[in-house]
Amino acid sequence: MTQSMVTFLSGGTGTPKLLDGAAVAYEPEETTVIANTGDDIELGGLIVSPDLDTLLYQGGGVLNRDRWWGIGGDTTRTHDGLHDIGKAMGLEAGPRYLEDDAQTAGRDIADWRRFSGAVEFMEIGDRDRSVHVTRTSLLDEGHSLSEVTERLCEAFGVTLKLLPMSDDPVASLVHTPEEVMHFQEYWVARDGEPDVENVEFRGSSTADPAPGVLDALEDDVIIGPSNPVTSIGPMLAIDGISDALAQATVVAVSPFRGDEPFSGPVAELMEAVGAEPSTAGIATAYPFADAFVIDEADDASFDRPVVRTDIEIDGREDAARVIQAAERALDEV
Repeated sequence: MTQSMVTFLSGGTGTPKLLDGAAVAYEPEETTVIANTGDDIELGGLIVSPDLDTLLYQGGGVLNRDRWWGIGGDTTRTHDGLHDIGKAMGLEAGPRYLEDDAQTAGRDIADWRRFSGAVEFMEIGDRDRSVHVTRTSLLDEGHSLSEVTERLCEAFGVTLKLLPMSDDPVASLVHTPEEVMHFQEYWVARDGEPDVENVEFRGSSTADPAPGVLDALEDDVIIGPSNPVTSIGPMLAIDGISDALAQATVVAVSPFRGDEPFSGPVAELMEAVGAEPSTAGIATAYPFADAFVIDEADDASFDRPVVRTDIEIDGREDAARVIQAAERALDEV
């Protein structure tokens, strides 16, 4: 068992799936995971942190592994009730933004990402909602997102260290020919259908890394097969994080097999920000990376060490195989 410390950068489902195999190389107490919060929203007055929660539920053994978000076996009575009453009132379904002057009022952590909870457009389970109520209440009591996350990890029995990328608001906004929309509207409500012209991480220029983030980036770093644009990009946009990664030893796992993405809108988003939507493009997305793990059938080449394996992750054995490939890549740097 390797005793070195390691830090994972995580967003979406790619890195969480990889973390299923982390135990083959790392003890939980040797492992830090920094989670994207650019996807966070305020929905019906509650702060929802999807990427943090996937890791929280995974580490607590309650994750819905069919969806890779939410709690397994959860009920949706409140969500269903919101739709029933909304329909009876004639309320239009779909994302319902609060007015512009409300977007930056009240809770600072919710800036630029406030949605009405009427006919809520994201399905939130009942037990899942209890976490959002608790998180929001503790934030309103004056605790930081980092402090709340630490306490939630204790409650769920999560043994690795889980950190939000920042305690400040950063919103991943997708620019389309129609309008600028939050990533959750683009992906959840609109199924990734609008064309993407650009991606903005609003608030990143004034956000600071959360406590412990820069310290964690002094360890070896593994970037899992998460979306380089909207899962990892918000972290890289925060002052100090890219510089820290440039000094660290970093291995990146490709989210592509050649030019075929494993999941999500990664190809469209990479193309929108000027990166080649393929394994070759991850060198542009992660210029600080010291080595790459790519699929054994992938013919991409780099000027840095490369370890090839079957990188499709469909269970713990697959995840362990890719983790071991990342370990070999770290050894080659």
